[in-house]
Amino acid sequence: MSALGPIGRAGVWMADHRRVVFTTWGILLLVAAIFAPRVEHALSGAGWEATGSESVAVRDAVDSDFGGQSSYAIQVVVHSDSATYGDPAFDQTVEQVASTLKSDDAVSTVALPQEGATISADGHTAVVQAGAAKNPNEMVAAADDLRPQLEQAAGDGVDVALTGASGMWSDFNTANREAMLKSEVISWPVTLAILVLAFGSLVAAGLPLVLTISGLLAAAGSLWAASQLLDVSIWAMNFALMFALALGIDYALFIVHRFRGALFGSGLDAREATGVAMDTAGKAVMFSGLTVLISLSAVMLVPSPAFRSMSLGIMLSVIFVLAASMTLLPALLGKLGPKVDRLALPWAHSGEHRSPAFARWGERLWRHPFIYGSIALVALIGLTIPVLRLDTGMPSIKVVPEGDSSRTGYALIQDAFGTGAPGTMQIVAPADEANAVERDAAADPGIAQVMPAQPSADGKSVLIVAVPTDDPSSDAAAATIDRLRSELPAAALVGGAATENHDLEATLKDKAPLVIGVVLLLGFVLLLVALQAPLIAAAGVLTNLLATGAAFGVATWLFQDGVLSGPLGFESQGFLDAWAPVFFFAMIFAISMDYTVFLLSSAREHWERSGDPREAMVGGLAHSGRVIFAAAGVMVAVFFTFALSGPLPPKEMGLILGVAVLLDAFLVRLLLVPVLLRLMGKAAWALPRGLDRILPDVSFGHGGEPTAPNTGVE
Repeated sequence: MSALGPIGRAGVWMADHRRVVFTTWGILLLVAAIFAPRVEHALSGAGWEATGSESVAVRDAVDSDFGGQSSYAIQVVVHSDSATYGDPAFDQTVEQVASTLKSDDAVSTVALPQEGATISADGHTAVVQAGAAKNPNEMVAAADDLRPQLEQAAGDGVDVALTGASGMWSDFNTANREAMLKSEVISWPVTLAILVLAFGSLVAAGLPLVLTISGLLAAAGSLWAASQLLDVSIWAMNFALMFALALGIDYALFIVHRFRGALFGSGLDAREATGVAMDTAGKAVMFSGLTVLISLSAVMLVPSPAFRSMSLGIMLSVIFVLAASMTLLPALLGKLGPKVDRLALPWAHSGEHRSPAFARWGERLWRHPFIYGSIALVALIGLTIPVLRLDTGMPSIKVVPEGDSSRTGYALIQDAFGTGAPGTMQIVAPADEANAVERDAAADPGIAQVMPAQPSADGKSVLIVAVPTDDPSSDAAAATIDRLRSELPAAALVGGAATENHDLEATLKDKAPLVIGVVLLLGFVLLLVALQAPLIAAAGVLTNLLATGAAFGVATWLFQDGVLSGPLGFESQGFLDAWAPVFFFAMIFAISMDYTVFLLSSAREHWERSGDPREAMVGGLAHSGRVIFAAAGVMVAVFFTFALSGPLPPKEMGLILGVAVLLDAFLVRLLLVPVLLRLMGKAAWALPRGLDRILPDVSFGHGGEPTAPNTGVE
């Protein structure tokens, strides 16, 4: 036991002082359980904006100076196929809608339908507009509350639909929440079944779930606390759930697998086995968790509340799952000892740390590296090629399920007022430039109509509403926004809901190279520190990048081209959502690094003990391959279940992440990386002079275990 490193000794301390650990976690989870149920109602539904952008400045100006008629104002569409505005039944519905809106404290002003602006030419459609008295997040919540009340105003052949940005995000969040609940119902039993097969024991299979639930509960409580200080997107909880489940299982699999090998295979007692498991697998888990946190922290570089809070949610879940892995899990293992194999399946082999099947696979790769390496490389490059034509855009109305109020209202507005009407542009300008702005806007070929200027309360500025000719999600509408900004007087600011999306998309494109570069650089540095070998650290980062590119190539086929859209149950927007290149890249890279650390730390351990590149490759694969295989199976199942139902973005998330894990685990970690280890030989583990004095001394070998012979067989 004297040979244990700091993490191994900490693991032994947790096992020896498990009452303290259990009590501490019990108190933490009890406190978290008080606040966790409140988190869903405390989290916000908006935040999809580029902080500091021109469009956000317009929204703030319109809210303060023009009665709150900004991008998050609530629009209520009243429509009848038979009645028209002016008919008693139609007017009664309009009056009831207006009365309902006026009674809500989230509404500052109510604008009744106006001829030539918000009443259609045939009179069958009219729009009641409610000014925003609160911030965007609170307006989304207000839309949640107002929708059922407004629907009661419908009747006698007159329909009512709440729409606009607040209505759209309200509908989307509701559909997303329902989809997540369905996915959770499916994912938990599927996960448990895979874990039982992987561990061969019900008790051992339950440990990852204990870790996951503990981490998720603590993260949920923390998110509630964070929501009291800042706006946190409801998506933060969704991503926190996915990552807590996926990483909690990964980490527990790796540590428990090593513990069982030391306990049953090496004949150590529970205390010693815990120390060995934490000194080796626990160290790898620590580096993996740090890599995930570093990758996700790069998303914080995107100046958008939604992105930063989503990243925060995932990071909190990772922090608590990692903390549980390093403290609660060793305490549980020390307590359970041999009981970890209670309720074992007949074919389970408790002490089988080294997998004969993966050892044979490693030997096959060693003998035929070019054949298998070429297969993996050609497949990954072929899947990556579609990325060259990847197109992105902000979510269109298609992300809202058909039949929902906001999508119905959106379609009614387009039918009544023109294709571009749902994406009206709001131009705020000095009062003395009103005529010039109106003239220049009306002359733009992308503008169908310009409304008369509305003066502010102090008379210093005006608001001019311009209706574009093209759909708000189209490239043509984006081009119109850019043209107006270049052609209008310099003091004129262009905003509106569609313009806010345009600005966020531009920000994401601008920040993507920086985020990706930071993730790659920090990932390399961490691998370099962990593995003490620059060549294999660089190979790990480059293969991660290749797997990520292949996943986005598949995403291009699925979501941009619409391949399998029917069987998968979604309507293609003709592009991938703009947050994917930044946010999903960081997530995929984080998960890929998870498996990279597991495989290469095991290979490093064998290299330290044998000095034989063959033993490093074959032994590393034999000892980590089964864990990577099982962890990937669980993660793919979790991600794919989140893609089974609900709006398009969760499908994108689940399918892209699931495909990424599938490709990374089976084509990269279990095929390409072992082949690279074979081809690089001893050079893979070489540390140039000078670097050895700079890098901290990190070792994955455990001095208390016997040194394996250099034959590739223990």
